[in-house]
Amino acid sequence: MLALIIAQPYPMCMSQPLIDPFARAIEYLRVSVTDRCDFRCVYCMSENMTFLPKKELLTLEELDRLCSAFIRLGVKKLRITGGEPLVRRDIMTFFRSMSRHLDSGDLSELTVTTNGSQLERFADDLFAAGVRRVNISLDTLDEKKFADVTRWGRLPQVIRGIDAAQKAGLRVKINTVALKGFNEAELFDLTAWCASRDMDLTFIEVMPMGDIGNENRIGQYWSLNDLRAQLQERYQLTDLTEKTGGPARYIRIEETGQKIGFITPLSHNFCESCNRVRVTCTGEIYTCLGQEGHSDLRGPLRGSEADIDLDNAIRAAIALKPKGHDFDYSRQRVDGQVSRHMSHTGG
Repeated sequence: MLALIIAQPYPMCMSQPLIDPFARAIEYLRVSVTDRCDFRCVYCMSENMTFLPKKELLTLEELDRLCSAFIRLGVKKLRITGGEPLVRRDIMTFFRSMSRHLDSGDLSELTVTTNGSQLERFADDLFAAGVRRVNISLDTLDEKKFADVTRWGRLPQVIRGIDAAQKAGLRVKINTVALKGFNEAELFDLTAWCASRDMDLTFIEVMPMGDIGNENRIGQYWSLNDLRAQLQERYQLTDLTEKTGGPARYIRIEETGQKIGFITPLSHNFCESCNRVRVTCTGEIYTCLGQEGHSDLRGPLRGSEADIDLDNAIRAAIALKPKGHDFDYSRQRVDGQVSRHMSHTGG
């Protein structure tokens, strides 16, 4: 019996799935691999960002070990984010390494959220690594407005990236942040453009995260209740029960057959079904995007080559996952704002 105990590397409980205090199984991990980005979107960053020292970031090897620990504990869907994840040096070695979990069947999906700027270079490599879907952030089809909202971005470069992604066989979903006074007039153009290219489209309410300089969060906020009502004036909409593991609720536009998603952290709290956690590029785990509470995983990751301390730290963090976030614009101030930038936590 003693020999059996010594040979067993973990207590039996370590094989149990990750369950939070509200009986939600945690099966979805979003990992930021860098806080850096080649854009400076006005709702995400200030123009003159101070990025983290590179020594604070997890190495690619550490990211591999960390993600592998979550997969061992039951995570089935892994989304790589940033910043802009594809600007991280040698990032394709990480994607290729993660593909082993797809091959084994332990991971059901490996995806990436990107601004599209680097897809012309990496679309084929991503497909070869097992990525089958990408989310591309795109808020306008107007080249000048695109330059304004991203500050540093170029729309033709992103369109070439979308072309490359579709040519490589990647399923593309466009993520559009609904910005009052900016892209309201493009609602039907964006919808029709996505339909013409067989791309799904998800609208996102702007979230109060980080200091963005002189930009006014409340002035940017466009409720997706209002956006949906505008769509309904032109199209027949059918609510879908489909879930993809994320926070979006979906409809189908009957005239085009396309799927439209709504991510509504403000007008309709989606926390009751939250099955995901986020890990920053420095190894902090945030179990709620809209809360400041977090736990350190970099310490146990670097403190021991054995995984038991890391696994225990992950389980301890999941045990602190709150029921939901506190984002609120209803009192005409940015209640529930968190201090960190979205680029640090990951989208």
